[in-house]
Amino acid sequence: MRKITLFIAILATFVQAKADEGMWTLYNLPPAVYEQMQQEGFKVPYNDLYYGSHAIKNAVVNFSGYCSGVVVSPDGLVFTNHHCGFEAIRSHSTVEHDYMLNGFYAKSYAEELPNKGMFVSFMVDQDDITDRVMKLGYETMNNEERAMMLDSLENVMLKDVKAKDSTLTLEIKPFYEGNMFYATTYRVFRDLRLVFTIPKSMGKFGGETDNWMWPRQTCDFSVFRIYADPKHNGPAEYSEENVPYHPEYWSPVSMEGYKEGDFAMTIGYPGSTERYLSSYGIREMRDAENTPRVQVRGVKQEIMARHMRASEAVRIKYDSKYAQSSNYWKNSMGMNKCIDSIGIIGQKQAYEKLLRQWQDTTGFLKGKLDFQQMERLYNQRFEQTRAFYYWIESFARTNEFTTRAMRIHSGMPVEGPKEKPKKQYNMFKDNSDDWDYALDREVMIALLKNYASQVDKQYLPSFYTDIRDHFGNDCEKYVDNMLKKSVLFKPGKRIYFNKKKFLKDPGVKYGMSLIEFLADMQERLGVVTDSISEQEKYLCAAKLRMEENLPHYSDANFTMRLSYGQVGGYMLGGQPSGYYTAAPSLVEKMNKAADIIDYEAEPIMKELLSSNDFSPYSDKTTGDMQLCFLTNNDITGGNSGSPMFDGQGRLIGLAFDGNWDSLSSDINFDKRLARCIGVDIRFVLFMMDRWGHADRLLKEMGVKE
Repeated sequence: MRKITLFIAILATFVQAKADEGMWTLYNLPPAVYEQMQQEGFKVPYNDLYYGSHAIKNAVVNFSGYCSGVVVSPDGLVFTNHHCGFEAIRSHSTVEHDYMLNGFYAKSYAEELPNKGMFVSFMVDQDDITDRVMKLGYETMNNEERAMMLDSLENVMLKDVKAKDSTLTLEIKPFYEGNMFYATTYRVFRDLRLVFTIPKSMGKFGGETDNWMWPRQTCDFSVFRIYADPKHNGPAEYSEENVPYHPEYWSPVSMEGYKEGDFAMTIGYPGSTERYLSSYGIREMRDAENTPRVQVRGVKQEIMARHMRASEAVRIKYDSKYAQSSNYWKNSMGMNKCIDSIGIIGQKQAYEKLLRQWQDTTGFLKGKLDFQQMERLYNQRFEQTRAFYYWIESFARTNEFTTRAMRIHSGMPVEGPKEKPKKQYNMFKDNSDDWDYALDREVMIALLKNYASQVDKQYLPSFYTDIRDHFGNDCEKYVDNMLKKSVLFKPGKRIYFNKKKFLKDPGVKYGMSLIEFLADMQERLGVVTDSISEQEKYLCAAKLRMEENLPHYSDANFTMRLSYGQVGGYMLGGQPSGYYTAAPSLVEKMNKAADIIDYEAEPIMKELLSSNDFSPYSDKTTGDMQLCFLTNNDITGGNSGSPMFDGQGRLIGLAFDGNWDSLSSDINFDKRLARCIGVDIRFVLFMMDRWGHADRLLKEMGVKE
């Protein structure tokens, strides 16, 4: 009896510390979680979260498949982060009309700018279909058969949904490491137009210096509008005839603010977490995934930054690419630091020891969940995984020539007469506005050299033999030869892939070598990876069973999730961090711009933020113009742009970042350290008003008379 009591006491130390963490699905939110939300200050009825036309979830959108957003007006205005709208802003920018540098405000519907390929989707419904999947024999199938079965089932369910409403779409995703499956129905709007953005100096204030850091003063927002079919108020492809969408529900904006300890909630689309991951998986993530990412991106970004500083035209082309690269470069660096400083691998090992003891006692999954086998499998694939991530970071979407070299072998659209194969060809469209020759060339040379210096010789693609034998191991000569001779870089040139000289083209041979190497790596990794996935699935199932009296959320997978907590700071360097920043702190940083380029801003910004009168946007309690604030909400990548709600379901901010001290939260949520950084909605409105003079938008939201 004493041993059992001790075991329960030890187990409690692992679960009690995580009471308020979680990325919860809304349609089946556990009553215990809702009751805890009520105790912390949530006043909205349970059904008003998910059910009915006026549910809070109906104002939250998936923003273009990589961020979140919120509808804030009866005419379909959407708020998201500035960095989520960054590519749209960049794509409309030229040296003459640089909206990244100068900002943009459409003073009428006619001036709002369309964005090809962008969309927002509303979640309509979600349902647990696990029983249906299991009845189709999921547990007896291999991974390839499972994928085919799920794809077929998704097609069947999609057909049924569209028969009822042609504007809907559906997707099936695994939850709880593949132990459960949910089907989610969406309505997707593809006519999304840019309405308002402030200059990059404010939308990205602090840049890489402040990224993932606190305190923050970044006004990270941009404004878009959803357009709809004028007849049915439903989804439609872009057309000049489309009109602003009129949603059934939009989020009310609060001017009342918040104080420390107040309830706070985010709803959005977190991309990926791995909280159930084993200690072996975390070690692999640290050493074989994050470490290569940090090393390679450091090489690439130094070259990009140098060329961007030298040319405004190059900066416009690469601003978005650089931001995307550097964001997870710094994230991976911070995650590795936290894994070691918090001792996460040791914590996981201790928990897995408890699981093994429980398994020995209960016999649950005996013969299936095998910790020794899991360790062997991870060790077996470690070096291959490390090389694989070096390959990804060195060759996948790193430069235009390498991208073309691989695309020519992977399903480019065929042009020319179908009945005459030798006259069929591919052709690359002129996309010179998206890349720079000198920058791309230098990046390509540097990454070829770097890859060869970081991996074992057995992981070198075959073209490295050509570099050795014909170019004296000189990567620069090899690259210059390809750029000069390959048809891939000849503007407007037809590429006849059924002719003999096609396979002799140096760029074509380079791309084929990369494709063949990748296929070989994936094949070698495939079998062991499937076995690891099965073990991780069993590990998750064991945890759920051992803690069956506790509510559990599934790892994030870019489906809508709710997280809740409180406004509040944490201990930062032994001192209280504070829970918000105010205007004087921003002006103070602007005064350091001569030494820190990321703190540069237009003189008008300093003038506006030095004002003595911020009414009506200043906080009624503190009297401050509050800029950014902290909550302990549980977020990750994909949550960018997520609305932050108060206890009455009103919008108080937009989530845009986590904090450096908890960058390991994707694998281990530490409530003492993990914080969500949001931009105060009153800061957003202040900038729209005082800088943008966007009266028509403020009136549309009901903020101005």
